[in-house]
Amino acid sequence: MPTSQTLVVTGATGHLGRAVVEKLLDRGVAPDRIVAGGRNLDAAKPLADLGVDVRRMDYDDPDSLAEAFAGAGRVLLVSGMDVGRRPAQHARAAQLARDAGAELVAYTSGPRATTSSMLLMADHRASEEGIREVGVPFTFLRNDWYLEVYTERIPTYLQHGAVVGSAGDGRVSGALRAELAEAAAVVLTTDGHENTVYELGGDQAFTLSDLAATVAEQTGTPVGYRDVTVPELTAILVGAGLPEGFAPVIADVDRGIRDGELFVDSGDLSRLIGRRTTSLAEAVAAALR
Repeated sequence: MPTSQTLVVTGATGHLGRAVVEKLLDRGVAPDRIVAGGRNLDAAKPLADLGVDVRRMDYDDPDSLAEAFAGAGRVLLVSGMDVGRRPAQHARAAQLARDAGAELVAYTSGPRATTSSMLLMADHRASEEGIREVGVPFTFLRNDWYLEVYTERIPTYLQHGAVVGSAGDGRVSGALRAELAEAAAVVLTTDGHENTVYELGGDQAFTLSDLAATVAEQTGTPVGYRDVTVPELTAILVGAGLPEGFAPVIADVDRGIRDGELFVDSGDLSRLIGRRTTSLAEAVAAALR
């Protein structure tokens, strides 16, 4: 792509979007060719300090997006947080990117979005459909569950001596957020990704029993896996502070794992980043350090 064109990353005030910007810089993209932003510009100050062009971007403010997309070559739409409203937001953003002349719109979706029965995938499925209808060349980055979802809970596992879930013996192809961000950076800086869907997961899938055993082995503390029903898990999540309307959606992720909907064996992630992905054992060891 011409070096005069910019790369736009929405949601850069969140963990994934910020990581994508950092990976673009690691790949040698000049800071002034990156336009990054979100609703809270204060959270983007570290990127501004690196020379990145930081702007306010709000999916509910089309003018802010149109201004940010002006002159863009490629745009990454990091999935928003407004559950239920996201498909319309993403489609409108894709249309604005198309109208600004963008040659590619990438979108961070979820595993098997078009066929998954998981509640969490409904917005991703509708968002993909909306972006396709806009007619702009697209890349769908279907990110599996972050390994950090589990490694950040290690203190809780140790406190209770258990990993509690409803996933049975289902396997999840978890990957580090940084590796998924790197895949997005590759798509934004290399050619050949137009109208492509990538199923992005770790090379070594694992069960929640594997997770418990790995934590136990590396800490020397007894930790087992306790399988509960989805309603029981929902109640546990509500008790832990999750909103009552969102807890069933997260509990349903475990049901999806049980049914094989977060198992990915495409190899797309390792191919994009050019190396094998980080294993569960390696991620747990790093978290413990």
